[in-house]
Amino acid sequence: MIKFIEESTEYLKQKGFDKPEVGIILGTGLGQLISEIDIIAQASYNHIPNFPTATVEFHKGKLIYGILEGKKVVVMQGRFHVYEGYTLQDVTFPVRIMEKLGIETLLVSNAAGAVNLDFKKGELMLLDDHINLQGSSPLAFKGVSELGERFADMSAPYDAEINSKFETIAKKKNIKLHKGVYASVVGPQLETRAEYRMLKIIGADAVGMSTVPEIIVANHLGLKAAAVSVLTDECDPDNLKPVNIAEIIEMASKAEPNMITLFKELIKSI
Repeated sequence: MIKFIEESTEYLKQKGFDKPEVGIILGTGLGQLISEIDIIAQASYNHIPNFPTATVEFHKGKLIYGILEGKKVVVMQGRFHVYEGYTLQDVTFPVRIMEKLGIETLLVSNAAGAVNLDFKKGELMLLDDHINLQGSSPLAFKGVSELGERFADMSAPYDAEINSKFETIAKKKNIKLHKGVYASVVGPQLETRAEYRMLKIIGADAVGMSTVPEIIVANHLGLKAAAVSVLTDECDPDNLKPVNIAEIIEMASKAEPNMITLFKELIKSI
């Protein structure tokens, strides 16, 4: 993997990716942040050596480098998921590349279902902790200790200082920002009524199919990490309605301006 990381990083450096400070992963329906960036360079995933290729039609497939609020950023426009058939090492490979390019902070967004029924669709949730239900770890491979501490500490996977800044920004901008626990499942099917009940019992406030692998690797690499969920549907097992993916994407798009405000203001303050 070290050889692959070096090859991918060298390719991007030659494309003009020059010491970004912040890495950003954009989730489902959350691509409009790109329009706020002064783009300097970009690379399609299928052109980057050793990179996976996004297979989900509503996920773009580009790595973008530019200036946002005066900071150099590298942005994943489209991410990878275990449900696409990738390994957890594939899913998190881009985080390793961004770290090698120079980032010190990783910001992640996702679309998630609200398990906590006090949270409503269209609102945002700041991740305070998570539950990994993806069945394995992105650190479970031979040679991982050559890239970082094998037994990565996860007592505080989300940076307290960044989270505090997010909460201050949300209050100042009058944005409803919950704080809670995100459960990451494999998918791609949505949850059953019994599964939603289980998730609530074990302490989840929201559920999705991403983010946790990337956060684990960010901690493994010593990056500051934070994540925000756009809550796209309400997961009430006693009144469960069929969910349409198009509706989830539409709800994410409606809530996206608030997420963009949070990310822009945060980056300005770093």
